[in-house]
Amino acid sequence: MSNSKQDHQFANLFQQNNLNVEDPSLNNSCGSAFNNEMHCNDDNTSTVSLLDKTYSSVRILRRTRSLNAPSPFQQFGPCGRIMKNPSMVMQIQDPASQRLTWYKPPLAVLVIKKMGDKDVLAPFVQLVEWLVQEKHMVVWVELGVFNDPILKKDKKFQDIKEKLVTFKDGRDDLTGRIDFIVCLGGDGTLLYASLLFQQSVPPVMAFHLGSLGFLTPFQFDNFQEQVTNVLEGHAALTLRSRLRCVIYRKSEKHKYSDLQKQQYAGNCDSTAELESSSTFEHENAFNKCTIQQPPSEFMVLNEVVIDRGPSSFLSNIDLFLGGKYITSVQGDGLIVSTPTGSTAYALAAGASMVHPSVPAILVTPICPHSLSFRPIVVPAGVELEISVSPDSRTTSKVSFDGRNTQELFHGDRLQVTTSIYPVPSICAQDQISDWFDALAECLHWNVRKKQKCLDELSDLTASGSEDTLDDFERGSNSILDG
Repeated sequence: MSNSKQDHQFANLFQQNNLNVEDPSLNNSCGSAFNNEMHCNDDNTSTVSLLDKTYSSVRILRRTRSLNAPSPFQQFGPCGRIMKNPSMVMQIQDPASQRLTWYKPPLAVLVIKKMGDKDVLAPFVQLVEWLVQEKHMVVWVELGVFNDPILKKDKKFQDIKEKLVTFKDGRDDLTGRIDFIVCLGGDGTLLYASLLFQQSVPPVMAFHLGSLGFLTPFQFDNFQEQVTNVLEGHAALTLRSRLRCVIYRKSEKHKYSDLQKQQYAGNCDSTAELESSSTFEHENAFNKCTIQQPPSEFMVLNEVVIDRGPSSFLSNIDLFLGGKYITSVQGDGLIVSTPTGSTAYALAAGASMVHPSVPAILVTPICPHSLSFRPIVVPAGVELEISVSPDSRTTSKVSFDGRNTQELFHGDRLQVTTSIYPVPSICAQDQISDWFDALAECLHWNVRKKQKCLDELSDLTASGSEDTLDDFERGSNSILDG
């Protein structure tokens, strides 16, 4: 039987039984299973038996639950259906299916410890020694940690010091060199690890040795067993989306020195006129030249914050979504956060807590000068643009995960959208349990004293009797008097 005939019959069988043939999770696996069944049967095989076998394969491969809801049926009524878009780059995936696997054994591991905390030094040495001597891995550490004066006095660390590879933040590029990351500290340590990788991020295993620990689900007590399980590929992953933030500066006119004129003459629109113009015209032409500063790009795991800084004036910020003007923010500022950042600064500003597997961007005002300005959630694929309003009395400050504070001037633009490079955070249990455990342990979510149950005396108020408590007390007194 030809492949085209197989595919046509395969599609008809699935449509007759309300199976979604456009589900990406079924196209490859179920299609191959169906084709195998076709090759194993003759043309005389009945359609019923073929359908039974195919449906059995699909029932096994079909996902049974999803955090985001079942796959929607693609046809709406007799005529309507979703238009196929080949440029679509993001699909909602069942978080339960996100499991870590290694195409080859990981060899290089980056160990990042919390700086300035003596309590982390002993676990750091213990972990690094075990990775080098037991797992025979290439261990990378920061140059500042390598030269720590306290570690220089540690004999175990000195014995393995020569086997470590060092790097310096801002100088060395780690892209493509690291297979696996281990963080020892708190949430800030994980944020720093994300900052080191502006593109693809290796899997991150975070141990809780800091203050809060909302993003660090692992305990260090039995680290050997836990790290071994991860290295063998037995771990669930939470893909924590990041925001790609780009600042475009306004072009400004500049007056140039003679040396600068020679350097920038080729960039002016009037270069041809400069060669034949007089000195006066030559100077005027250079005054029309502008320098376009290269855009600054940042990756954030939690949030980007635009606020008024030390100014006494209100922030006045224009917000655009997909090139369309949405609103102006007047107040202390604006928070644009990821679902991971929804439990950080945005939570304190009144945003909802969003599971990190939900594809979304949160927009939260900071102390808005309007009681009706509530936090909103927009799809992850949109592009936000933020700029200082033309009539704003002051500039704005913008920071990225609390770092790299920049000043946003009139005419500058900040574009924010979801990055295609998430942070693969390794789960201690699974995506759901880790998140709710962190809500309970770190944020004490919905913690209160339980309401007492009603006793028999109080049940009288809820009964069908019309007697009141006063009548009951009078009856009780008469019994006692008698």
